[in-house]
Amino acid sequence: MTAPKPHIAVIGAGPAGLMAADVLAQGGAGVTVYDAMPSAGRKFLMAGRGGLNLTHSEPLPQFLARYREAAPKLKAAIDAFSPDALRAWSEALGEPTFVGTSGRVFPKAFKASPLLRAWLRRLDASGVRFAFRHRWTEWDSKGRLLFQTPDGERVVEARATVLALGGASWPRLGSDGGWVETLAAKGVAIPRLRPANSGFTVAWSEVFRDRFEGQPLKGVSLTIGAHTVRGEAMITRSGIEGGAIYALSAELREAVLGLGQATLTIALRPDLDASALTTRLSGTRGKQSLANFLRKAAQLSPVGIGLMQEAAIASGRPLASFSPEDLAQLINAIPVPLTGVAAIDRAISTAGGVTFDELDADYMIRRLPGVFAAGEMLDWEAPTGGYLLQASFATGAAAGRGVLKWLSKS
Repeated sequence: MTAPKPHIAVIGAGPAGLMAADVLAQGGAGVTVYDAMPSAGRKFLMAGRGGLNLTHSEPLPQFLARYREAAPKLKAAIDAFSPDALRAWSEALGEPTFVGTSGRVFPKAFKASPLLRAWLRRLDASGVRFAFRHRWTEWDSKGRLLFQTPDGERVVEARATVLALGGASWPRLGSDGGWVETLAAKGVAIPRLRPANSGFTVAWSEVFRDRFEGQPLKGVSLTIGAHTVRGEAMITRSGIEGGAIYALSAELREAVLGLGQATLTIALRPDLDASALTTRLSGTRGKQSLANFLRKAAQLSPVGIGLMQEAAIASGRPLASFSPEDLAQLINAIPVPLTGVAAIDRAISTAGGVTFDELDADYMIRRLPGVFAAGEMLDWEAPTGGYLLQASFATGAAAGRGVLKWLSKS
């Protein structure tokens, strides 16, 4: 008679949890995926609305460096499930990928939904079961999992558990950080969850805010300390956000949280030095308005000129009093005081979470034998561009392999 498969509980139906379930099912385990939401992959689908950026094509050493201080901790998992492996996995699901002009990797369908549907079909064919509207709360005195469901509390016994509960961004999609207190009560070290890939607040003048809310800054260079990024940003009613801001968000966040504020420096024409700009701005303005002159002579956008006006107001000098040399200096060194970090529920991802020191090499929580953790609930962060999903997939696969290894020894 065939022995029953060991029951493994995977809590969280995002990329990390689904990948853990995939690996476990392929390894012969009986798997149930539990999730508080009514369906799987809610945040995954939202992230793919503008085009699902699965991973990035840059060489692996540069790729790993994007994870900053967490890179050495993530290296083994990403080596084992690399960007190339992720692309092959997607291809096997019938969703081939392509490399965009920026080096980012997308499914040819460009959307998340076809890939997720194909993945769920394969999981179903592999015997993976799903239990939705199951919110995990804690363990009981016998080590069993407790869930709140629409029908009341449910008790589940599992040989092993994979926690893939996400961070605390986008709580309406299921990642609310509610697991922190439960694990902290077990003695697990969890640095505070903080916004990552987030916007920042700025005390814009009413005139600037009303006129330029929603306007993009294109082709700019942003600097904080020794860190500079080229790209785009977006003016919001309460501050600034966008790809280049997200790329600097770790440095900006730590400066704001440490000092109460930080100064972001914006270069509107980073490819022109001060001398070239001064030459352009030394011509006769005639009857042109200053804004029109700056637009034509330096090819500045209205929102860029508005930023210069904001900086001039803050300095106590009218912009019209600036010399060509002063204008040239300001164009590529506009100081923007950041007053705070946007709320965590508006961030793309989070920093903080279960530290890697709390895990063994197989992603098992040392204090909780048989309990593994993966995905964004771990203490790492990365910029957008495919790095977030890659590490979520890779750590989910690593946790799945870890469970299989642990089962073989227990």
